[in-house]
Amino acid sequence: MTRVLLLATTTGYQIRSFGEAAKRLGVELVFASDRCDQLDDPWADHAIPVHFWDEAYSLEAILAACRTDSIHGIIAVGDHPTILAAHVAHALGLPGNPPEAVRASRNKLASRRAFQNAGLLTPTFFEASMTDDPSALAPALTYPVVLKPLALAGSRGVMRADQASDFVWAFERLAGLLKSPDVLNERDEVHGRALVESYIPGNEFAIEGVMTDAVFRPFMIFDKPDPLVGPFFEETIYVTPSRASDVVQKAIVDQVAAAARALGLRHGPIHAECRVNTKGVYLLEVAARPIGGLCARAVRFDGPQELRVPLEEVLIRHSLGENIEPWRPSSDASGVMMIPIPRRGVYRGAQGVNEAAALHGIDDIRITAKPDQLLLPLPEGRSYLGFIFASGKEPADVEQALRDAHGMLAFDIAREIELVRP
Repeated sequence: MTRVLLLATTTGYQIRSFGEAAKRLGVELVFASDRCDQLDDPWADHAIPVHFWDEAYSLEAILAACRTDSIHGIIAVGDHPTILAAHVAHALGLPGNPPEAVRASRNKLASRRAFQNAGLLTPTFFEASMTDDPSALAPALTYPVVLKPLALAGSRGVMRADQASDFVWAFERLAGLLKSPDVLNERDEVHGRALVESYIPGNEFAIEGVMTDAVFRPFMIFDKPDPLVGPFFEETIYVTPSRASDVVQKAIVDQVAAAARALGLRHGPIHAECRVNTKGVYLLEVAARPIGGLCARAVRFDGPQELRVPLEEVLIRHSLGENIEPWRPSSDASGVMMIPIPRRGVYRGAQGVNEAAALHGIDDIRITAKPDQLLLPLPEGRSYLGFIFASGKEPADVEQALRDAHGMLAFDIAREIELVRP
């Protein structure tokens, strides 16, 4: 039996999609996820319990569990598992990325330095400790600036400041976020520091692809049609194929490839984010993982005998060393809207879902928020209300379908009850 090791968090949306793809291919998935090692298979998925913050322990646990079951490929889903996946690939002699290259890709400061050393476009930047006095730093800055945590994903904690008072406010807000229990539970020392860089104007894009023996193959470029200008940077709509000019698209692909090489990434999925303006392409991040969560459903491939398959199937094939050249991104337009959280509060329910799902061009609507869940918008939040998926012949039609569907949805968000100590 061909086996692929999938490293993912227990709450990852993509686990089921990978399971379905593996079943179609006749591949057995071996899971490794962050969970208690004292409970006997609590999710009934036979996963290897690991702790992503403890690489040595987790590597030993995986190697011990896989000692009699040969592993033929490795895939990491989400940011946290990527470094451990690199260690496992190295230990098993399988294609993968050097662990230090992945570590650099997960650290916004290390990435900036690597891009700068490689001669890529970079904004002015410096590192700040969260123990610094923001009122002492603020007067020396040239505004606008963007303050970023070094290792949080999905624009969480990213804030723009246009003047000194904004910077002090943003710095103190980020310091509070980095002391929240879920961040502290990651046990990552980089959460004690932040990146301060000059604001990069321009249009933003996301790029999906793979590295094979240090050569980057792009799958697709997503436009992000909603302006991301701050003070927070909540992503909403992704649409592909890109409507940027061929010259811009080539520049994006070339710069992503150069940035991946600068980090030292060699093999596996790549998800990159960039901004483009009259000066050129600025890389925001190059991550050694596929596009996150349910958004992967907007990535589809056409293959031999007119087969259409999801991203997860192509990535499993790639992890096993198969030639994936016959699998090409679908020529149809597709897109996803990550439904933003409008305000903090307790989620009660949604109206208009069935009506919105019936609109022309809408493929599916998935409301992922749970009743009575406390909703947190950015910059503290790390989730969405749900996802809207659309497809069509033209990107503009897909974008409009997403906007029309979102406009038909209404969400009941109750005020959070404050607990007052007597």
